[in-house]
Amino acid sequence: MPKTEKDIFVCDTSVVVDGRVVELVREGKVKGVVVIPNAVLAELEHQANAGKETGFAGLGVLQKLKEMQKEFEIEIQMRGSRPSPSQIEYAKRGEIDAEIRGMAALLGATLITGDTVQKEVALVEGVKTLYLHTHEVAKDLSFKKYFAEGTMSVHLRAGAIPMAKIGKPGAVKLVPCGEGKLTTDDVKKMATEIVEATERNKEYYFEIDRRGAAVIQMGRYRIVITKPPFSDGFEITLVRPVMSRKIEEYKMSEKLKERLSKQAEGVIVCGPPGSGKSTFAAALANYYSSLGKIVKTMESPRDLQVGDEITQYAPLEGKFELTNDIMLLVRPDYSIYDEMRKTDDFEVYADMRMAGIGLVGVLHANRTIDAVQRFINRIDLGVIPQVVDTIIMIRGGEVAQVYSMNFKVKVPTGMVEEDLARPVIEVKEFETGKLEYEIYKFGEETVVLPISEEMEKASARASEPIDEEAAAQRIEKALGRIVKHGYELEFRGRKAVIHVHKKDIPKIIGRGGENISRIEKEVGVKIDVKEI
Repeated sequence: MPKTEKDIFVCDTSVVVDGRVVELVREGKVKGVVVIPNAVLAELEHQANAGKETGFAGLGVLQKLKEMQKEFEIEIQMRGSRPSPSQIEYAKRGEIDAEIRGMAALLGATLITGDTVQKEVALVEGVKTLYLHTHEVAKDLSFKKYFAEGTMSVHLRAGAIPMAKIGKPGAVKLVPCGEGKLTTDDVKKMATEIVEATERNKEYYFEIDRRGAAVIQMGRYRIVITKPPFSDGFEITLVRPVMSRKIEEYKMSEKLKERLSKQAEGVIVCGPPGSGKSTFAAALANYYSSLGKIVKTMESPRDLQVGDEITQYAPLEGKFELTNDIMLLVRPDYSIYDEMRKTDDFEVYADMRMAGIGLVGVLHANRTIDAVQRFINRIDLGVIPQVVDTIIMIRGGEVAQVYSMNFKVKVPTGMVEEDLARPVIEVKEFETGKLEYEIYKFGEETVVLPISEEMEKASARASEPIDEEAAAQRIEKALGRIVKHGYELEFRGRKAVIHVHKKDIPKIIGRGGENISRIEKEVGVKIDVKEI
């Protein structure tokens, strides 16, 4: 232990990243020697090299501490050996924390930490510890000055005037919300402030922290920080919900309300960005909860405005497939799956539905049918109507269109041959029952066929039963001029099968099929010719 009468404090990574050691110094609670282990510096350098905001925030705090030495009664010392690459790689397993505790014990110093596990192990080892609780409420952050009543999002970019989107879904305008252009330092300072506040508040969390991009959920605010090389400049986008609605506030028919409450269990809520689909999904979640149902959500980021009784799950270890495993054990009545984008999301949705969980999926789509098409080639075609039964399009914050789906084996609309029957997904307008689309396999291709009124009428006419006696008379008249050896006639649905002597077949068919085509047109029946 060095010969000094000054108190000695050793900081671990947690209190450097969240900046609270700076506040302790300013408040006079920490005086004397403040030791920053080289292990902490190496970990922050590693995070910064990986493009993570936590690394840059921590390095910024160390720079502040260096500057504060002259004004406050502190002496900053960098001590200890630099950890090996393997120790840095396994930092989450406690390698670096162990080295920091060892240094505190060796110096007879007080360890300052905001890490619960670090505190508990230090107490076991007999290391004097100053523990900073992580549930402190952060002070008002500077970005909040850009938010006014009705502001949906704020867009801060280095070299540009701060801009805000104000209004409600369907009626949004972009307006300046600050004077003068922001500098790179302005944006960096706000980013550091946000990261520090996130590290010290247990209700704030990083959803994503990768090279060049970080996503933070800070209460009602969803914050996206981007910087080079991911973006061409430093930028912060902050989004918050401007409205929370109850399901009763939406303009819906009683028929739709009854379907949502009693029948629909595979619901897709779709719409273009900013249309209010997540707001509707949150209202639906709260509605199901009010009916006495157990409701969970799967989100990244977790920003749906739902009641306290609804648990919001993130991707477990970064994967919704693992969240699905937990969900199947929890067995909720309904789950809200927000922001479905990747193939894995659609596969997880189908797996949960097949397991019997009621599901509401939220995805981007400009047309209602586009929501169905996003399932095609991601899951088996025949499974789609089993996992999705109701598609709701949201535009301008209201229900704009609703489709229902069912599965049939039939001859697709526009075809007349009975042997062309196949599994067909019918997509109908929910309120009127009008057939809008048919989805089926045609060879190797998947067909999504819009159905017009003319097609339906033609298909209906083609499916009407034929007058076999009248058709037989017309066929006899047409064949009497050609067939010399007699024929046998039978009807199979709307098709006539003529059995004739092989010598008469070429005469009936004609060159290139011209004779049989003419006969079919005369008698109004499709004809197959076979040898007697």
